[in-house]
Amino acid sequence: MGISILIGCFILLIMIRVPIALALIVSSLATGLYLDIDVAALMQRMVGGLNAFSLIAIPFFILAGEIMNEGGISRRLINFSNLIIGKIRGGLAMVNVLTSTFFGGISGSSVADTSSVGSVMIPMMKKKGYDTDYSVSVTVSSAAQGVIIPPSHNMIIYSMAAGGVSIGSLFIGGLLPGIILGLALMITTYIIAVKRNYPKEERVPAKEVPRIVSEGLMGLLTPIIIIGGIVSGVFTATESAAIAAVYAFIITFFVYRDVPLSHVKVILFRSVKTLSMVLFLIAASSPFGWLLAYLRVPAQITEGLVSFSDNPIVILLLINIILLMLGMIMDMAPLILIATPILLPVVTSLGMDPVHFGVLLMLNLSIGLITPPVGSALFVGSAIGKLQIEKLFKSLMPFYITMIIVLLIVTFVPQMVMFLPDLIVN
Repeated sequence: MGISILIGCFILLIMIRVPIALALIVSSLATGLYLDIDVAALMQRMVGGLNAFSLIAIPFFILAGEIMNEGGISRRLINFSNLIIGKIRGGLAMVNVLTSTFFGGISGSSVADTSSVGSVMIPMMKKKGYDTDYSVSVTVSSAAQGVIIPPSHNMIIYSMAAGGVSIGSLFIGGLLPGIILGLALMITTYIIAVKRNYPKEERVPAKEVPRIVSEGLMGLLTPIIIIGGIVSGVFTATESAAIAAVYAFIITFFVYRDVPLSHVKVILFRSVKTLSMVLFLIAASSPFGWLLAYLRVPAQITEGLVSFSDNPIVILLLINIILLMLGMIMDMAPLILIATPILLPVVTSLGMDPVHFGVLLMLNLSIGLITPPVGSALFVGSAIGKLQIEKLFKSLMPFYITMIIVLLIVTFVPQMVMFLPDLIVN
């Protein structure tokens, strides 16, 4: 009965469009009252959920991303990507994917990637003769890399929910799958571009090359500082995030100088707004997760999956299907906080490393970000391209197939995730 109240109340509140954080709190309180658990104990769980040193890195990552987003880094990365692959057939679409790969490593957010890169690339592609549905599909599908390519504040949330998995290992573990996903999407865009005879880009004048390269590399130093600092042991994740925010501030306001210093107030406001939502979700999910463990939900799910099949391949396929379906109806951060304590014991019982599962979880839920009815990146791309969701969903099918193939490779080839962490971090 306790499980029915906890899960049923949460689902009911979500269906009537109550904000997820409030739904988590109300369902936890209702279950606690039924189980005669002191309400003060649940409130202490909320406060305790925020009492983690690793969470201090999140505001710095968000701030660094907002600063670089405001400072015109997307336009410079587009120019840099165009210099590398623009001359290929359908090169502008491949530029879109490569820019998202670079930008994802700076912002760590698919929605930020879609809005920043998409606001420039979608009108540019339409002007060059690319179909609108194709332009938006390339933008939103490539934006999914934003939560896999480090740094990603969602990986920090997972680290906390998983009981302190190494953030450095998660960042490094997501690097190769993110690159593979980018290459797979570029191949898909090229095949479609050849079929539709999309144009090549003109050669960049030689005198512009040094400026484009220097500006692009200065922006790309942000993720290099973060990853290099953590891997080398010079910085903790929190310290590297703070240094990256300072570096982003200097580059944006004193090197690029596209925006005045007065815009700092706008950047801080957006950063605090995003941070408030993230921390509220973390606090609200803490008593919910504790009640799940108290009611032995993870253990029962593990027993249920194992009793359904003792084949690890079947169980992992079922977990992927569950995560993909949940990603269609819920946003990423609350899903990480809810699914991790439930599914992590299942996969670890199969011998999967928590770092491997973290990257697998990120990739599953990133697909959810571009899948209706709740895909936030999908809605942003649709709004920028002025395109109906129904038409966009049909155009996205080749990209969905590509991402599912990469997901299956990541699931069943653990070396793709674990090779770099084992080599560099461990």
